[in-house]
Amino acid sequence: MHDLLIVGAGPAGSRLARRFADRGLDVLAFEKGTVGTPLACSGHVSTDIWGFVPDGARDRLRQNTIRGARFHPDGDAGDSYCFHRDEPISAVIDRVGLDRELAETAREAGAEIRENHTVVGLTERRECVELAVSGPDGLEHHRGRLVAGCDGPRSRVRTETGLPEPDELLHGVLGFSAEPDHEAFVDVHLTVPRFFAWRIPRGEAGVEYGLATTPGEDVSARFEAFTDACGVETDRRCSGLIPVGPPATVSSGRVFLVGDAAGHNKPFTGGGILYGMTAADCAAETIEPTEPETLAEYERAWRAELAADIRLGQLLRAGYSAPRPLQGALMSAFEGEIGVHMDRPTTLFSREQLRAMLPV
Repeated sequence: MHDLLIVGAGPAGSRLARRFADRGLDVLAFEKGTVGTPLACSGHVSTDIWGFVPDGARDRLRQNTIRGARFHPDGDAGDSYCFHRDEPISAVIDRVGLDRELAETAREAGAEIRENHTVVGLTERRECVELAVSGPDGLEHHRGRLVAGCDGPRSRVRTETGLPEPDELLHGVLGFSAEPDHEAFVDVHLTVPRFFAWRIPRGEAGVEYGLATTPGEDVSARFEAFTDACGVETDRRCSGLIPVGPPATVSSGRVFLVGDAAGHNKPFTGGGILYGMTAADCAAETIEPTEPETLAEYERAWRAELAADIRLGQLLRAGYSAPRPLQGALMSAFEGEIGVHMDRPTTLFSREQLRAMLPV
């Protein structure tokens, strides 16, 4: 019997596999396709990402360095507000490459990751959890002391266990154009109901255009209108769901959720890479596979680490739908040099932000 079975080998799942394998535990992870594909997520992340990847990965993964953002409440034709820092704020990375780097790091630590294996059933028993897995050689059955669901917004583990869903699921679309762009600023367009659209320069890899909105909106038509307004045609288009708002509990018996499956995302951007890996670290530092009651410690740990930023992030997102005069007043107050960490909205109240707002 394995100590930990992991469903999903994205950033959260691979980070979890590595951290548990580092403890000498028996870890087996399943990925329904090939690690890193299909692409369904932006590659714009804070520079904290470099603390999660192996030495030397930065040169392989980095496509561009970002030092600021322009916010457009009324599109390019209206006023815009610029926020910046002298040092790098974030990085644009090879998103598929990131998943593969993290998976390889987990394997090197001793975890086994089986690609092209789809979990089709879960049975939770008093002494273990059993997974039914469809692989290239047919149906397999595996037992583990614990199971971690790192299998995305439409988590099969969450459904099979009866755990509650995140508060809502947004629908996002990405498209790419080929022209190189090394500019150090991203563009954020607050013209989408209850969320936003974006333009991210990716160096030699081209430019990423994206948009996310709530279910019921015609996201494809809105994306077409956005790229038409930008005067571009995109290819390699992809889409995916973005969970917003973690549920009241993400664990049950011998099962726990991490990453998108648990709603470990920033409500104000939809990004979940760093939050998911942070929650994976919380799990590795609190959970003992032979003591399933330690899942309660995991719940407390990740909420202590992320809940305040998620709550404030929800308030920031509400500002996307605020009246334009109020938006303008708020952005004018913070415009210019900033000291805010892009993953931690609570740093709005930090000494660094206060110093940035004071006149020189």
